[in-house]
Amino acid sequence: MQPLANVTPLKPAPRAGAIQINDVGQVYKARGQDVVALSEVSLDIKPGRFVVLVGPSGCGKSTLLMMLAGLRQPTSGTILINGTPITQPDPDRVGVVFQEASLFPWLTAEDNVEFPLALRGVPKAERRARAEEALKLVGLEGFGKRHPHELSGGMKQRVSIARGLVQDPPVLLMDEPFAALDEQTRMTMGDELLRIWAATGKTVVFVTHSLTEAVYLADEVVVMSARPGRIVDQLQIPLPRPRTYEMLSGDAFSTLRDRIWRHIRKSA
Repeated sequence: MQPLANVTPLKPAPRAGAIQINDVGQVYKARGQDVVALSEVSLDIKPGRFVVLVGPSGCGKSTLLMMLAGLRQPTSGTILINGTPITQPDPDRVGVVFQEASLFPWLTAEDNVEFPLALRGVPKAERRARAEEALKLVGLEGFGKRHPHELSGGMKQRVSIARGLVQDPPVLLMDEPFAALDEQTRMTMGDELLRIWAATGKTVVFVTHSLTEAVYLADEVVVMSARPGRIVDQLQIPLPRPRTYEMLSGDAFSTLRDRIWRHIRKSA
């Protein structure tokens, strides 16, 4: 059985989207006590790579993603995107897709996608054209006039991805975007994401709890320890692209997934 999406093995030249994380730590207050969420995290992500973060619950994966998005600042260390610190949200450099689609129910799909452009004062005609192009890219051409209640869970998440893509940032951050979907839809959405990634050449950083999803999607899997979160392993995924469902039952796939699981069990 081949993937539902026709993922081309040829990618455009990657755009500038390099990320440098240098000795990053994060400490926050809880009931008057300091809680160390992340400690001495360093990671270089090359442009155009698909990198997946995994680790036990509470290890700081989402915290790290929020810092990459400029939504939180590290307590120590630095984060550079395209060689410049990310001190606040910067949609010209970074797009974010969250676990929940978080669509405005009173807006149509195309209006939801247009929303960040409207906030920036982009003219109506331009933002409509860009929204239509983004919806086409995620496989929702012809669904722009639908409201969220008229869309399935997978379609809502495609709208959310389109909204993350519409400003055309070189880096796309994704925080467990398929966690709420059933397994069949989740696999289909994974293939769709690989198709979009292959078409755009973006740098993707993807957080998941699913080890199967991590190995299936990634160029590289970064494994984090229990809190305080540290990087305990970085696995290069040598599986050829396009990925196929047959790989899931192969020895190479199982070996990679088992290696990740051993790290997580040891640190949990």
